[in-house]
Amino acid sequence: MPQQTIEVRTASFADLNAHTFHDLLKLRIDVFVVEQHCPYPELDGRDVEPGTRHLWLTDGGAPLAYLRILADPDGVARIGRVVVAPAARGGGHAGRLMTAALEVVGNRPCVLDAQSHLVAFYTRHGFAVSGPEYVEDGIPHTPMRRDAIDD
Repeated sequence: MPQQTIEVRTASFADLNAHTFHDLLKLRIDVFVVEQHCPYPELDGRDVEPGTRHLWLTDGGAPLAYLRILADPDGVARIGRVVVAPAARGGGHAGRLMTAALEVVGNRPCVLDAQSHLVAFYTRHGFAVSGPEYVEDGIPHTPMRRDAIDD
């Protein structure tokens, strides 16, 4: 897969067409619900909020990687649903997507709940552990935070 054809896309829900949203949900469900054996309500209502931004990498076809940025009520950005398609793993896509997400977040504080085995990955992107590990859907998670960046 040629690296130069991979593009970062960003959209609000209102700007997503039905086919693209279908493909993004399919990736999320294929990994989080099917691969990780976590039956949970994937459609939580937050995808459609006006402040939510969907970011994904595409090579012109199906999405390679995806995440969403939520605007929490306290003004903090919340990154979640970070996923890379199984066939695209190991290609640096998660790092590229996280870099793009932090450009969208800007200097606002940002939080996420990392699967615990990925804490080092998020640490490389400026996040620090902000609370005790907990188990959700049978998977250990660790809350993390990146404080506001002063200009």
